[in-house]
Amino acid sequence: MSNVVVPQLGESVVEARIARWLKQPGDRVNTGDALVSLETDKVDVEVPADHPGTLVSITRQDGEDVKVGEVIGMLEPGEGAAAAAAAPASASATAAPAKAQAADAKATPTAKRIAEANQVKLDAVAGTGSAGRIMKADVTQAIAPAPAAKPAPAPAAPRPAVVPGSRTEERVRMTKRRATIARRLVEAQQTAAMLTTFNEVDMSAVMAMRARYKESFQKKHGVGLGFTSFFVKASIAALKAFPALNAEIQGEEILYKRYYDIGIAVGAEGGLVVPVLRDADRMSFAGVEAATRDFATKAGNGTLSLADLQGGTFTITNGGVFGSLMSTPILNPPQVGILGLHKIAERPVAVSGQVVIRPMMFVALSYDHRIVDGREAVQFLVRVKSCIEDPGSMLLED
Repeated sequence: MSNVVVPQLGESVVEARIARWLKQPGDRVNTGDALVSLETDKVDVEVPADHPGTLVSITRQDGEDVKVGEVIGMLEPGEGAAAAAAAPASASATAAPAKAQAADAKATPTAKRIAEANQVKLDAVAGTGSAGRIMKADVTQAIAPAPAAKPAPAPAAPRPAVVPGSRTEERVRMTKRRATIARRLVEAQQTAAMLTTFNEVDMSAVMAMRARYKESFQKKHGVGLGFTSFFVKASIAALKAFPALNAEIQGEEILYKRYYDIGIAVGAEGGLVVPVLRDADRMSFAGVEAATRDFATKAGNGTLSLADLQGGTFTITNGGVFGSLMSTPILNPPQVGILGLHKIAERPVAVSGQVVIRPMMFVALSYDHRIVDGREAVQFLVRVKSCIEDPGSMLLED
């Protein structure tokens, strides 16, 4: 008999919540089969069986919070599911289960859950991920046409109508990630002397450069040229000029970081996540764009790893993709600076004594006033503005 325990989940992660048991007592499993899905404050992980056998018991139930190293079930060694299902049959009869197991093995956890909930066979789904991995979108697309092929169901009993003026409530438990986001946002406001300064940027030059090199950049690098890489490079130039914004407070000391790990805030289904571009100052524009695209894909299908989310010296968040014209971003502790980008909107501005229409973007820098002075914060934004309005100047940065 062996214990099923909560594994090490990464740096600073000490507890998780049992999202769902994927196997039940009495189920036979093979080595590597997922037994239980755990929800952490950063990512969801699945605990696999480390040997074939039978799940004998479950000691902690769905929805319970558990600690790293805690026993949550018992697994009895023995023949696994594959051996139990084996029976004299033709090669054609055994081919389908083998194919199904192979498809199940290369599907993402989210894709598996959606497929199971909608009774979709993974071996019939074509994967679009790397090495043919089945992603969430693949399963969703396989589900979509299904209703058209089925006869119209009998009318269901009508749901109780909502009476105009009625007052209803629904109580839903926070996910681990949402609870952690809530706690950290409050901590950021309570522990830092947070202040925000604003500026506006004329996006004409960057938009013209993107239009000029869009096709050749895509053809050469296999990724589109977006705005993210420009702002990452502009932020790094400003961080080099004002190193206090790339630092953190540790007790009564300031830790200045001479490397630039830039967090890119991404809105995911379970809440905001901030994957990190490691050594972003050494990355090319194409490298930044490719990494950002990969982060967005992983966030969408639930495959971001703990390593993707750890660390970071400075964060960029873009509320403009949701239509925000102006906002005040909240710090991501222990970082002392976060740059907020917003919607590009055509506005009348004065240029050389003339009123012209230009594509403008408001930018916001929230900073910890304990170690960053207002003068530095304002000059930081001015440096970002200068780099974006003259993008060619970034090619001259060290």
